[in-house]
Amino acid sequence: MDSTEFKSFRQKLSKTQKQMSQLLGTSLKAIHSYEQGWRAIPPSVERQMFFLISRISTNPNAKKPCWRIKKCAAKQKKQCPAWEFKSGNLCWFINGTICDGGVQKNWKEKMKVCRSCEVFNNIF
Repeated sequence: MDSTEFKSFRQKLSKTQKQMSQLLGTSLKAIHSYEQGWRAIPPSVERQMFFLISRISTNPNAKKPCWRIKKCAAKQKKQCPAWEFKSGNLCWFINGTICDGGVQKNWKEKMKVCRSCEVFNNIF
């Protein structure tokens, strides 16, 4: 997530910088730094921003489970935490999901896969 996307999401959430700092449990100075591009946005903040945006999404496809959209095989579904926890519309939020044939090593790799996925993109 870059500074422009962060600021855009904050505005979509109708939050001031101060309100956003309280919501994310960080300082107002950190919010300023994220929006100015002076500080990298930590994965925990990025993840929470995506979660909050997903909760206000009005796209009806945002509620469809990933396994239905991606047409996952039964064996793959049974190994995937999104299926286990019945959270197919939050697959991008859950670490350890089996996307593109395997589990990604970290959040950055996971987001690289998710950003090209229709399940993730349906929330915007």
